[in-house]
Amino acid sequence: MKRSRSTIVSRLLLVTLAWLPLAALGQNALSAYTQQQTQFLPVDDAYRLDMVADGDQQVLLQWVIAPEYYLYRHAFKARARSMQGPIDTQLAIAPGLAKTDEFFGDVEVYYGALDATLSLAERAELIELKITYQGCADAGLCYPPETKSFLWHMDSGDIRPGTLEPLTRRSTEDTNSNATEPSLIAAIVFAFLGGVILNIMPCVFPILSLKALSFTRGTAQTHRRASLVYAAGVVISFVAIASVLVAIQQTGKLIGWGFQLQNTGFVIALAYLFTVMGLSLNGLIHFGTSMMNMGQSLTEREGDTGSFFTGVLAVVVASPCTAPFMGSALGYALTQPIAITLLVFAALGAGMAFPMVLLSYSNAMVKLLPKPGAWMDTAKNILAFPLYLTAVWLLWVAGNQSGVNTMAMALAGLVLVALAAYLYGQSLIRKVAAVLLLLGAIALAIPTTNTSDPTTSSRALADGQIAWSAAALDDHLNRGDPIFVDVTADWCITCLANEAAVLFTTEVEQAFISADISYMIADWTDYDADIGAFVKSHGRSGIPLYVMYPRGKGSEPIILPQLLTRDIVLSAIENAR
Repeated sequence: MKRSRSTIVSRLLLVTLAWLPLAALGQNALSAYTQQQTQFLPVDDAYRLDMVADGDQQVLLQWVIAPEYYLYRHAFKARARSMQGPIDTQLAIAPGLAKTDEFFGDVEVYYGALDATLSLAERAELIELKITYQGCADAGLCYPPETKSFLWHMDSGDIRPGTLEPLTRRSTEDTNSNATEPSLIAAIVFAFLGGVILNIMPCVFPILSLKALSFTRGTAQTHRRASLVYAAGVVISFVAIASVLVAIQQTGKLIGWGFQLQNTGFVIALAYLFTVMGLSLNGLIHFGTSMMNMGQSLTEREGDTGSFFTGVLAVVVASPCTAPFMGSALGYALTQPIAITLLVFAALGAGMAFPMVLLSYSNAMVKLLPKPGAWMDTAKNILAFPLYLTAVWLLWVAGNQSGVNTMAMALAGLVLVALAAYLYGQSLIRKVAAVLLLLGAIALAIPTTNTSDPTTSSRALADGQIAWSAAALDDHLNRGDPIFVDVTADWCITCLANEAAVLFTTEVEQAFISADISYMIADWTDYDADIGAFVKSHGRSGIPLYVMYPRGKGSEPIILPQLLTRDIVLSAIENAR
């Protein structure tokens, strides 16, 4: 009966999780329906922009704003360039109405209509104008920043939508560049390759190593079935995350890849999970044969349940990591209809699952695996320690997000979780005690206060570094001063690796100082709508994001790759002087 029940439970779990994307899609459809009922307008209907020449080197910008919609004064930006290079601009806008806004706090806004004047410092036969603006609806929908490009034929005064041919300066990122939007095929290929590379990232590799150990036992048929079920867990999980992400974005919240790690409670829950898994691998705790066995099944069982949930877990722990090719692919996906978004995320999952599937179907690769023996127990014991280190790092993230008191309570919660796992057994009293302890651990995982200031970085800034501020960035750009923006987070493994290996090394820091380039840190450990808008404006859905603004007003920004090397950064510094 035990085997029968286990099979039934496995199938029920598979069916339940398979419905997650459909449920998310239902939520998305409901959100879309609600949006239709509320009659949220397309951005071009909500804010209609017209431009007319007003003198020799001056343009009149005229917005017609739909009723119950408004524009932000702080969000206006204007850039101009000719084929010869950037042109200095000055944008004159009248004061707006004072408003306390749920997204940006105390701001100035405009209702009904708005006229602004754009003046250029010089003439040219043909000029490209880029106008950026952002607005919201009173009903609660906040649009991402919108940028419109126009071509101004100065001699004739004609102004119409269009862009100049790209300047010779391009992003230093080749395969992951946002200079041109990828096609659907390119996005799918990039997502697949990014998924493959995720397997060697420090977030994922220990989990997959545990699953690979199971391929040393059993038949080829068993290995292949396990790999396909694992692949299903990975793909379904990615699609489910994409569905939730899109549904949340439709509410106006600017989130991206790894958004769940901006929730302190989720971070602490992951720390609990990794600790229990480590204790299980070390043989310090043993679960019974009931549903509590699921935690151990994630890494040790050869059945469908273990394989599927290994895929789920691999996706969960992959969220702090980003890989090459992912940035442009996911940025493209989240601007497309829901079907395309889910397709690209499914390709990301397929890429992540591909090496495990390939291993199971390649007899030559399976033969390279060592034969079962005592070494497997040793390997399990060793692999437990990266899990403990991951738990320590997650608690550090929680402490940075919500303060040292939250971290201390989470540590106490870890003790309760370990004790609950130890006590859980066949007796009813032990089970009740374990459940009560788990409830206590959950209560301790809920942060009571958040000591972080969303307007500043939670990190201690070194000499020459400044905290993120949209106003400070605009001030640098208006003066034409070079500045490097590092969008990072404590939960972003790739960010921390880039900082330790490249950005915060003595050579690179001195290069920034010598070139007189300001270093701005945009800390996205906690959710910040302003940083989210900045990330989205550069075609990305997640971090790290590195943007170099060269010297000179209106200069084109340089987007660096998500994985940095010393030469890439030094080259960008040299080009920005």
